[in-house]
Amino acid sequence: MMTTTTAKIIKTEQQYFEYFEKVQELINKLPDLGTEESETLELLSVLIENYELQKYPVEPPDPIDAILFRMAEKGLRQTDLVPYFGTRSRVSEILSRKRPLTVPMIRALSIGLGISADVLVGLERIETKKDDHTIDWSKFPIKEMITRGWIRNATEKSKQAAEDIVRSFISSAGLQTENAAFRRTLSGDALTQTTTYTLHAWLARVIQKSRELSENITTYNNKSVDEAFIRKVVQLSPDAQGPKAAVDLIRSIGISVVIEPQLKGTMLDGAALMDTDGTPIIALTLRNDRLDNFWFTLTHELAHIWKHIKSPDEVILDDLEHSTDDKREAEANRIARDSFIPRSKWKSSDACMNPNRDNIISLGRELKIHPAIIAGRLRKETGNYNQFTDLVGHGEVRKHFENT
Repeated sequence: MMTTTTAKIIKTEQQYFEYFEKVQELINKLPDLGTEESETLELLSVLIENYELQKYPVEPPDPIDAILFRMAEKGLRQTDLVPYFGTRSRVSEILSRKRPLTVPMIRALSIGLGISADVLVGLERIETKKDDHTIDWSKFPIKEMITRGWIRNATEKSKQAAEDIVRSFISSAGLQTENAAFRRTLSGDALTQTTTYTLHAWLARVIQKSRELSENITTYNNKSVDEAFIRKVVQLSPDAQGPKAAVDLIRSIGISVVIEPQLKGTMLDGAALMDTDGTPIIALTLRNDRLDNFWFTLTHELAHIWKHIKSPDEVILDDLEHSTDDKREAEANRIARDSFIPRSKWKSSDACMNPNRDNIISLGRELKIHPAIIAGRLRKETGNYNQFTDLVGHGEVRKHFENT
């Protein structure tokens, strides 16, 4: 008879089936608690479970797969998810993995549909792979990287050759390639599991372009950026050449400013980081070709360089269309807002109390800032993006950086 003293760790499939049959036999007997048979049943169950976890590991659900499963379970349609995501188009984008889940969405889904927040964030999937020190190089957006001219086309020779080129491209930028550090490098609401590889490719290109500018960049002094300097940048906004002048001014104090459009599948406005030699980098995607978005993103990232980026191990990615609970983002938002319009001035201004074209332009003249910035703030605070469309400067940014 098998007992707790004779049971051993399962090493073969034959042993597994023998223990499984013994468990079935003991279950049918319904042994009383505290008896030797009861303890044997408990021990064998643990040994079987341990063997199954090693032999047949269960992959935690993908966040989107978890949502789709719950929809099927409850008989929900896409329109039923609008209260969680905001609009029908956003539901479609989320379920097709074209847009990442945000913190408010995760919170709403967790409460409304009873899906674990850890599953929605992807923590369970990350935890199961924390000891996996390999990176799947094939998951990088190799075709788009080739199309943009970042890497040469090696796919004709072999898939492995292409992946070796990507590995070299990422490593040359100084980004960590050990798996745990690879995931830990990034922070921000723009990051999801499905975009980690794409964002690393984009960051490597940003660092590469920054180094190409290094001959024209002076050594950075970490005391160069303060409220007065940010205000100096902001006061360039009314000028017709303001965006280019602001970038040149920031570069003049040793901060590299890079323009690089985001890769497909990512929702990025900008990023703040530091190269391995200590050079701070501000990266802008210009995904929204509007003056209000440009000026807020630029000052937001400048605030991150001032307050939050202290080593090459830190990268902050920003999707400024969505709110976040990150304290660093809240501080950068506050600094950017106050550098344009002091808090004491905003609430009492005619533009805030009685928003119209004349009041917006008048406040812009008074504060020596572009009216697009004021119009953009009103659109953001009211959630009405159909107003003041003629004031936010559509098509007035990218033209300044066409050569980059």
